[in-house]
Amino acid sequence: MFYHDKKLQYKVRVDKPNPAFAKLLQQAIGGIEGEIRVCLQYLFQAWGSRGPVKYRDMLLETGTEEMAHIEMLATAVALNLEGATSELKDKVAGENPIVNSILGGMDPRHVLSSGMAAMAVDSNGVPFNGSWVVGTGNLAADMHANVMAESSGRVLATRLWEATDDKGMKDMLAFLIARDTMHQNQWLAVLEELGGLENNHPIPNSFPQAEEHTQFSYQFISTNIERTEPPLGRWTRGRSIDGKGEFTFVHAQPHGDIPDLGAPDPRGFAQKEQMMDGAGDGIMNKIKETLS
Repeated sequence: MFYHDKKLQYKVRVDKPNPAFAKLLQQAIGGIEGEIRVCLQYLFQAWGSRGPVKYRDMLLETGTEEMAHIEMLATAVALNLEGATSELKDKVAGENPIVNSILGGMDPRHVLSSGMAAMAVDSNGVPFNGSWVVGTGNLAADMHANVMAESSGRVLATRLWEATDDKGMKDMLAFLIARDTMHQNQWLAVLEELGGLENNHPIPNSFPQAEEHTQFSYQFISTNIERTEPPLGRWTRGRSIDGKGEFTFVHAQPHGDIPDLGAPDPRGFAQKEQMMDGAGDGIMNKIKETLS
């Protein structure tokens, strides 16, 4: 069950409304780096969590906090649009209002669809995509996904911070950037608590590694056709990061055969020319002969 406090988690102040910046803020709401993504990601991970209850509780609390961030950003979008109301009315009354809005850097759907409010879309107006939400049921894998989500979100927030001169917006974004810092560290702390790189990896650590083809487990396979010398990279030599092997560098070579697929299924209605064997005989005729 969720409860709502009428007050925002942090103050949202817009000193000078800017419809173009409202459009940019949409990315932080409904984009792949946005708050809807992390909110749903943490909540779905929590709702499917099995194991120590403390991890489920942590995910629930953080996912709920992300709702507050969506609320803050939605408020910021609305406030950035408010000051443009009179101007937009003039545009609607004039010629080519939508063209003018687009050329002015504004999303026309803020006028046409939402009535000067935020939407569950990115800065290009593309609706939020639930396939971006990661919840594997493996705690370590999910923590890595969460670090990535918070990292890309923090990159976006810093770019938005740089894109505005509005002191109120910079202040709000500075708060969100700080929370991204905490959440990155939070998920990394879970990975450390689970045993760090060596204990967690390879993920899942519950699969017996003896069952994989271990001769390939720590090979860097170079597919560069020029067959260059091994680069001086950490990933090409020395002890593996998980401590369970030694990195090596090899040039790619085939270990399998040329694929040999069967004839097309007649019920799939391939072209007649596909239904010929090497001698030019029709596959359909052979099937008929077999059945007769």
